Amino acid sequence: MNKQTLAWPLKPLLLIAVIVASLMAAFMFAKFGSGNKITAQDFVDLQQGKLVYEGFRRAHAKGFCIGGVLQSNGNLAQYTSAYFFSRKNTPFTGRISIAGNNPTAPDLKAPVRSLALSLSSKNEVWRTAMNTPPVMAVRNPYDFYQQLLALAPDPTTNERDPSKIRDFFDEHPESKAFRTWASEYSPKNSFAEETYHSINAFYLINNKGNKQAVRWRVSPPIDALAAADLDTSNNDALQDEFFNRLKAGNVKFDLIFTFATAEDNVTDPTQAWPSSRREVIAGQLLITDATPQKNSICNEINFDPLVLPTGIEASQDKILGARSSAYAESYRRRAKEHLLRLSE
Repeated sequence: MNKQTLAWPLKPLLLIAVIVASLMAAFMFAKFGSGNKITAQDFVDLQQGKLVYEGFRRAHAKGFCIGGVLQSNGNLAQYTSAYFFSRKNTPFTGRISIAGNNPTAPDLKAPVRSLALSLSSKNEVWRTAMNTPPVMAVRNPYDFYQQLLALAPDPTTNERDPSKIRDFFDEHPESKAFRTWASEYSPKNSFAEETYHSINAFYLINNKGNKQAVRWRVSPPIDALAAADLDTSNNDALQDEFFNRLKAGNVKFDLIFTFATAEDNVTDPTQAWPSSRREVIAGQLLITDATPQKNSICNEINFDPLVLPTGIEASQDKILGARSSAYAESYRRRAKEHLLRLSE
């Protein structure tokens, strides 16, 4: 392959490196190729590094809790039997966070922002963890692990090697959509102004058993207020802005589903679906309150994307299947640390 065709300027390349390194923490074992085996422990160890912040998530350690209600408009009811999409209001508990394993990291320096939700009603539970990137750079856990190795800082200099990063992406042309997004992405001055994506595909299933492949995202409505300039010296600038914004009223997001066609590969998270695909606004998220995560209920929730209600089914996307194990391993470690602390 002619590497010049995929060469990238240094600044976007390093931004991509930080974004990718921050996306996920771990996967349970998965075999790819001839005997390659990656364990959840391998991924978590690589993600958390030498400095462990006990009791915190291994990825997206810094965040805060949110609460509110999903106001469904009924537009999705013909496509799924999931209770949450009938014309109902369903309370939710959620979390807004930044990437990385440092719970005191500066908000504005994190390249990935996330919004997770947990809804429960009628003996059904739906959890979703969404991120600002709309696609992944690779298709399977093994390649993702190799990607993290390429992005890891040199243990002596503590600096990333741009040539290693460039070589990895040159060898993985499927990362094109992700690299394009990363080079064009401009972080907003508010969590309330970002768009958060499911990244992976799922199936909606209606009462007749019909299946429709979808991805979803939450996006601020057109009339959302723009944030003022932030104090870049404030490590909690985005969190403070969000808390202050709530004092003036609820924060709103539209919940939007994109429908795949037969031309879309629903198992490939590296591919962006065309903008011409049909979209349905299923309702609106109203965030009514926010609290620090310490001693708050969201801190105890494992936002596993495979916790799904009747009427929503996971696709066979290898990355999606692995994310559940990633969350479980991170949750297991911090739960153990909490338990040991209580027993002291």
